[in-house]
This record gives sequence, structure tokens and C-alpha cells, in this order.
Amino acid sequence: MTTSDLRLRIAQVAPPLEAVPPPGYGGTERVIDELVRELVARGHELTVFASGDSTTAGRLVPTVERALRPAGRAGEDGPYFLATLDAVLRRAAEFDVIHAHLDFAGVLLARICPTPVVATFHGRLDRPWASRFLADPPAGLCALSAAQASAHPGVPWTIVPDGLSLAGAPFGARPGDALCFVGRMSPEKGAVDAIELARRANRRLRVAAKEPTIPLERDYYENVFLPAARTADVEYLGELGRADRDRLFAESHASLMPGDWPEPFGLVAIESLATGTPVVARRAGGIPEIVRDGIDGIVDDSIEALGRRLDEVAALDRAAIRESVLDRFSAGRMTDAYEAVYARAIARGSGRPPVGLRIDPAGVRPGS
Repeated sequence: MTTSDLRLRIAQVAPPLEAVPPPGYGGTERVIDELVRELVARGHELTVFASGDSTTAGRLVPTVERALRPAGRAGEDGPYFLATLDAVLRRAAEFDVIHAHLDFAGVLLARICPTPVVATFHGRLDRPWASRFLADPPAGLCALSAAQASAHPGVPWTIVPDGLSLAGAPFGARPGDALCFVGRMSPEKGAVDAIELARRANRRLRVAAKEPTIPLERDYYENVFLPAARTADVEYLGELGRADRDRLFAESHASLMPGDWPEPFGLVAIESLATGTPVVARRAGGIPEIVRDGIDGIVDDSIEALGRRLDEVAALDRAAIRESVLDRFSAGRMTDAYEAVYARAIARGSGRPPVGLRIDPAGVRPGS
């Protein structure tokens, strides 16, 4: 465990897309909220750069009046990311360390900011232009999984898996017969593949996803998902808040993640496992680092293979699934790791360790 006797002045920098915490969808912002609350509880002084409709345990510095995505303005985010960088740079001297959750914009901040910057990537790294940003990378770059980091093996990544406060999740000791799908309504997430898996298993499928506003996702929802849903036993629930989403997981026979998108991490997976509900997923991105095949669920390479093996989840130990994920992906474990990352960043900036700060780097592993 990381132990800190020094109370740090820490800035957490969120994208302007969702509030912190988000009322529904918004994985990055949920993780930021968990991290802020843990750090405040440990005595650190937190400032959060986020949308003005955020509610945070730290001091809020609004970067946009209201979150962009719920307002249907996600396509306008470019100028607001620049405004976020400007707001942070104007106050940089107020902090011991700045933690950016802005993906590639975080790299730019790390290059120009006089205060030590830690930059976590929550999205995909396998972009054709990514190598231009990551050539001669700055220190302090973090990835969520080894799979995510593997797109750029020459970068000295520190891998810090996401964590959530999961102990309060309901435990589904007696699951229902239905399957569930929770995720964005987009082709790569595999909602239609989930319908196909449910049809093969002759089980009802319950889908939790908000109706999309982005044109490409809207087209998929209206012209692909809805026609497929009409051919099977599908209940569309819309977007659910956390309590209702947890209840859906706990009531389900299994959660389906059949998309081929290379998940940088997979918060849906740990949320499902926290209720004891196994995950049935395609082998993509960081999912195999969360879901152990034959222990926490089924992980395989194709819809056909997942369909053949789906009945295996009935024999899995749901209590053991829950116990394991609560230990491996807790908010406390994530915060321990980031405290160690902050200490190293500050030491690099000053040339010496911060006075009074003791760290144990166990549990924080650099990528290859």
C-alpha cells in the first residue's frame, strides 16, 4: 500500500463532455469522481477542472457551463479542450501535481506545463496519428491496461487499472434467466451481437443504453439495432442510473460484452462482476485482464464460440467472482497507485523526493 504523510495540492482535469460524476453514462468522469473522493479522504487538497454542473468533493473550477454530451454538443468539444488547457495553465503554480484525464491533450499539457503532470489515457491509443504525439514522450503517462499500452510499447507507461467503490453493489446470489447488455449504442460495442447470443441461448435480453444523438450511432440504433430487436425477446431499458444499473446486473444470468472494440479497460465488466454476475465477452482489448476465462465468465474469439460456451456460466462461483473483483479493482487500490505516481512525478520535477512522502511502488507496474 502507498503511504503518504504529505498533503498534496492536486488538480484533477476532466474532459468537458460529462459532469463529474455523470448522472448516467460517463466512465472517465466516474473514475475521476472516485479518485477525488479517495484523495480528499486521505487529506489531500483537490481542485477539479470540469463542467460547471459537476458536484465534487474538491474545489470546482468550471471549464464549460454545462457538460457538452448531454446537451448534444459533443462535436463542439475541440475549443473547450483548449479552454480547459488554458484554465489549468493559468493556475498551474497553485498545485504540486496536475493529473490530466484528457488523453492526447494531456500530453500537450505535460510538455508545456511548469508543474509536474500525470496524464492518464482513458481511450484508444491505436490511432494512425498517435505516434506523432508519443514520439519522445514526456514522463508521467499512464494506461489502464497492458493491452491499451501495447499499441505503443516504446512509451514508458505506468499501468494503473481503473477502480470503483464496488462494495455496495447488490449481490445476485439467485440470478434471473435473462441476459443483459450495458453499453453505448454503437457498432463496435456489439449490441446486435448480444441479441444474436441471446437468441442462440433462447434467453431474454435486457438492454441498458441511452438513445444516441451522434448521427452515426443514431443510424445504427434506428436501422440496425431496432430491426434486430424486433426479431428476438429484447427489452430496451434506455439509460439507467447507477443503482438501477447495478440491480440489472445482479438480476441477470450473465452480462454480454460481445463487441470487437479494443476496450482500454472495461468498467462495465467490473460493475457486473461486483454483483457476482459473470461476463461473457469477446477477447478484445483489456477485457482478458479483468475477466478470467472459466473463472469470472467466458472469454473467447467469436460470437459462435461464445454462443457454444454460454451455458458454462451457470457453474461459476458468483460469490468468488464478487470477492475477487472487489479486491482487484477497488477505488482504494487505484488511489494507492496514483499516489505513488504523483510522488514520482514531483520527485522528477524537484530532483528529490517530497519531504515527508513515503511511497511503496508495489502494485504500480510499468508497461513494457
